[in-house]
Amino acid sequence: MMQRLLIKSIHWYQRVISANTAPHCRYWPTCSSYTVTAIERFGAAKGSLMGLARILRCHPFVKGGFDPVPTQFSLRRQQPEFKEEPTRVKKR
Repeated sequence: MMQRLLIKSIHWYQRVISANTAPHCRYWPTCSSYTVTAIERFGAAKGSLMGLARILRCHPFVKGGFDPVPTQFSLRRQQPEFKEEPTRVKKR
């Protein structure tokens, strides 16, 4: 019940408030979409905490980018795996 109420509240925010303001999201998906997915995946309490942590990470000093909801509960941003291509050194 609480889960549905939170999700309906976020959808209302997306339709009424967010739709009437200039887009300025640093992350994709947006914080509201991220929070809905987190609530659906982890329940009202943990999902709300994850959404709040995401909102607190959004500030002018962060680059932003793709930040999906993790498959396991975490309040940290999921960094994409960085795989560096091996460089070839020419032998002389």
